[in-house]
Amino acid sequence: MAAWVKVCEVKTLNNGEMIDFDHDEKKILVANINNKIYATDKICTHAYADLSTGFLNEDEKTVTCPLHMSRFNLESGVPENLPAEEPLKTYSTELRDGWIHILI
Repeated sequence: MAAWVKVCEVKTLNNGEMIDFDHDEKKILVANINNKIYATDKICTHAYADLSTGFLNEDEKTVTCPLHMSRFNLESGVPENLPAEEPLKTYSTELRDGWIHILI
């Protein structure tokens, strides 16, 4: 059953930054691009690499894996180049009372 989970205060995630967030078995990446919050799985679908240590591109709304340089669209989770072929799971986000919540 899906539920909204409180991640962090909005003011702790500045524009152009990303953080990692673990909830139970889920490892999640949360990014702020142009004051819009995105949430995806944190682990690259090609190889077990932590995307929160990758590179955020604000203009393209992507995160690049630090291991093999696959770029993932943060809105859809779809990889934009090889070697990754499988999309990341994406999560709905919501700002409530100054906090970021994600639907897990």
